[in-house]
Amino acid sequence: MSDDLIQRVLKTIAEAQRLPLEQVTLDSTFEALGIDSMDGVNILFALENEFDISIPDEAARGIRTVKEMAEGVDKMVAARVSN
Repeated sequence: MSDDLIQRVLKTIAEAQRLPLEQVTLDSTFEALGIDSMDGVNILFALENEFDISIPDEAARGIRTVKEMAEGVDKMVAARVSN
């Protein structure tokens, strides 16, 4: 995962949740950030727009941390680039 991708994911989550960027880290859990399932949907839309990807609902359901979200976005971006 590139630093650029990680920073873009952190920034997108912070902006979608109106959180200070320094509060959102790779080690943050959604629970610790106060992110519920509706917030998660908004974050997914924001990430899909930011990275021009489509995140399947099944893939998103099990995500509980910022790191898992970044890893998922990384896989989706890599798959899009290789197609």
